[in-house]
Amino acid sequence: MRVIHSVRNLHSWRRKQESLDGPIGFVPTMGALHDGHLSLIHRARKRCRIVVVSVFVNPLQFGPAEDLGRYPRSFHADRRLCREAGVDLLFAPPPEEFYPSNFQTIVRVSHLTQRWEGEIRPTHFQGVTTVVTKLFCLVRPDLVYFGQKDYQQYLVVNQLIHDLNWDLRLIRCPTVRESDGLAVSSRNRYLSAHQRVQAGLLSKALREGGNTMRSGVRNVRAIQSRMKKILGSNPDVRLEYLAICDSKNLEPLTQVGGTVVILGAVRVGNIRLIDNLLVRCPRSSG
Repeated sequence: MRVIHSVRNLHSWRRKQESLDGPIGFVPTMGALHDGHLSLIHRARKRCRIVVVSVFVNPLQFGPAEDLGRYPRSFHADRRLCREAGVDLLFAPPPEEFYPSNFQTIVRVSHLTQRWEGEIRPTHFQGVTTVVTKLFCLVRPDLVYFGQKDYQQYLVVNQLIHDLNWDLRLIRCPTVRESDGLAVSSRNRYLSAHQRVQAGLLSKALREGGNTMRSGVRNVRAIQSRMKKILGSNPDVRLEYLAICDSKNLEPLTQVGGTVVILGAVRVGNIRLIDNLLVRCPRSSG
């Protein structure tokens, strides 16, 4: 496995791939790799001639009061995991290499970023779309692998790819979960043993929402009420949003039908967790 830290060396490496056949798969990450990331790498490895992983804690997607300074960083462990997973190239630039002092360009996607995560974290998605734009231009992948856990991010990046006419395909991969349903996340390592139990209430509430829909309930307020009872059972779990939306555009619904997505965000102590669940249910005949 080759490790590259500079943009110049990445350009040089990429030019050498032009004459070779087979797709290049790319898994962009912020490091602190876990089973969720590894599932993306394994999927890319099965399909692609070359697998590239980036490890970069992107400062542009953190707000001023967020956890950029304490976000977990474990480069040596990440490098070992990538090597063991069969990664061909690990790109890990320092911030000053990726965003030099005269950097002035921001990339934005408009409508999809206004609600939910975008409302609570106003500059988050422009940080995401800026970093992936740069990474896509540098790596020039054929296939890019994202996890479903950040579903709104997946839709935003898919819109970016469509709008900029990139000749690449974004692959959405299933959320990897712990045995109790908690979505695997780099931030889970912040949780104490007590908070870890509390955090599991979010996925439990999502499952309750999905089961309620599949039982025939179509009214969104009624479905949300059942989910909020679970989250409200513990005062240490603070709800930020719990939305039932059209899975294609994230517009909130009043009645469910077809494929919908339940989006949820909570705080357990100072730790913020997000999750979602896609649910396919028949449309009401009435």
